[in-house]
Amino acid sequence: MPVQLAVKRLIDILVSGFMLVLLAPVLALIALAIKWESRGPVLFRQMRTGRYEVPFEILKFRSMYTDRGDRTGVMQTVDGDPRVTRIGRFLRKTNLDEIPQLFNVLIGDMSLVGPRPHVPDMLAAGRVYSDLVQGYEYRHLMRPGLTGLSQARGLRGPTVQRWKAIRRIVCDVEYVRRFSLLLDMKIILRTISNELRGGTGF
Repeated sequence: MPVQLAVKRLIDILVSGFMLVLLAPVLALIALAIKWESRGPVLFRQMRTGRYEVPFEILKFRSMYTDRGDRTGVMQTVDGDPRVTRIGRFLRKTNLDEIPQLFNVLIGDMSLVGPRPHVPDMLAAGRVYSDLVQGYEYRHLMRPGLTGLSQARGLRGPTVQRWKAIRRIVCDVEYVRRFSLLLDMKIILRTISNELRGGTGF
C-alpha cells in the first residue's frame, strides 16, 4: 500500500502538471469568456475538507454571478439554478469549471481520484452529512479527488435524497478500503466514458 500511494502521488504530479500546460490555451479562453459575461473574479474559491480533515481552498472557474454565489456551500446548486451564468451553465454541464482543481492536485491538496471534497458540515437530506452516515469520517483517509468511485457510478448532483447521499458515502468508504492503482485507472476510464456520453454536471 505505501508503494502504491507513493506511485499515485507521482502520477498526480506528472499528469496534473502536463494537463495544465496542455490546457493552458483553454484555461485562457475560459477566463476571457467569464470576464466578458459578468463582473467578478475568474476563479471561485471555497473551503473544503481534505485528507485527515485538514481544510484547504478548492479552485474552480466561477460559474455563478458574484453577488449570488454561496461560499459556504450550504445552498447546493440545482438544475436550472438562476444563480448560474450562461457560460457557467456550459462549464458546469461539461465539468470544465473543475479544471483549475488540477492546481489543487499538483500541490497535494487533492488527487486525480478519491472521494469528492465536501464543504465543512455539508448537508445531505437536510442533515449534517457526518450525522447522517455512520463511518463518514473514513472517506477522509485518502486525498479528495477530481473524480471518485461514486461519480464513476453516476451518483452526482444535489444530496436531497437520503438514499443517494448514503450510497455516495458507501462508495467513498469502499474506495478507501479497496484502493489500488488499477481501481484508480478503472474509475478514470469510467469517468471519461460518462463525460463523452454527454456529461453529468449542471
